[in-house]
Amino acid sequence: MSEPIQASLTDVDVEFQIYDTPQRSLKNNLIAAATGGTLARDSRDRIVVKALDNVSMTLEHGDRIALIGHNGAGKTTLLRVLAGIYEPTRGDVSLSGSVAAVFNVGLGIDLEATGRENIFLRSLFLGIGRKDAQSLSDEILEFAELGNFADMPVRTYSTGMLARLQFAITTAVQPDILLIDEGIGAGDAAFFAKAQQRMDELMARSGILVLASHSEGLVRSMCNKAMLLNHGKVVFQGDIDDTYSAYADLIAL
Repeated sequence: MSEPIQASLTDVDVEFQIYDTPQRSLKNNLIAAATGGTLARDSRDRIVVKALDNVSMTLEHGDRIALIGHNGAGKTTLLRVLAGIYEPTRGDVSLSGSVAAVFNVGLGIDLEATGRENIFLRSLFLGIGRKDAQSLSDEILEFAELGNFADMPVRTYSTGMLARLQFAITTAVQPDILLIDEGIGAGDAAFFAKAQQRMDELMARSGILVLASHSEGLVRSMCNKAMLLNHGKVVFQGDIDDTYSAYADLIAL
C-alpha cells in the first residue's frame, strides 16, 4: 500500500546572512525591504534577514492552499522550501509523494543544445528518468509548437518559442504535490489559452496544490483554503473568505 500524499512544515525558519555588514544600516534595510523579511541576529550574533519565521502547515490529499500576502511576504520562499530549493535554517519539512514546481522554468536549459536535447536535460532537474523523458518528448515538442526547430539549437529560438518549450517541459509531469507561482511565463498571447487549459488540467489532477497568487479570482476558482503571510510570518490560516478578510484588516493597518 502506497504512503498517503502529505506535506508538512513544522516551526520552519529560513534566514539569509548579510555579509560585510558593519556601518551599513542602509544596505541592511534595503535588503530587508527587498526580501520582505525582517532583520534579526542569529545564534552567532550575525545579522540575517529572516525570510520565514516559525512557519507551520500540514496538507493532505485534496488540499488546495493559496499563499496570500504582499510582495516579499514569504510566499516564494515557502514554495522553494517545499520544492527543496531552500533548506530551512531551523524546523522540519516532511513530504510524501512526487513534487513538481512550476516556477523557475528556465532552470536546466542549455542554449547550445537543441530543443529535443533540452527535454532530457530539463527532465533531469525535474526528477524524470530518461525512459520517461523519451516517452514524453514527442508530446512536449508538439505542445510547444516548435516544428522543424525541434532539432535546432535553442539559441536560434525566438523568446516566445523558448518560453513555450520551457513551459511544455515543466508541465509535462503529473505530480502528487504541485507548487505554482502565478508569475510563470507561457510565451506569446496566441499560446496563452492553450497554456491556461494545460495548467487547469494539471492543477485539477494533483493530489495537493500550493499556489502563490495575487489573483483573488484564481485563488477562489482553484483553492479550498488559504494562508496569509506577512514579513515571513503566518498571520492567518483558514478558509478563503476568512483569510481575505484577515488580509483586508492587515492592509488597513
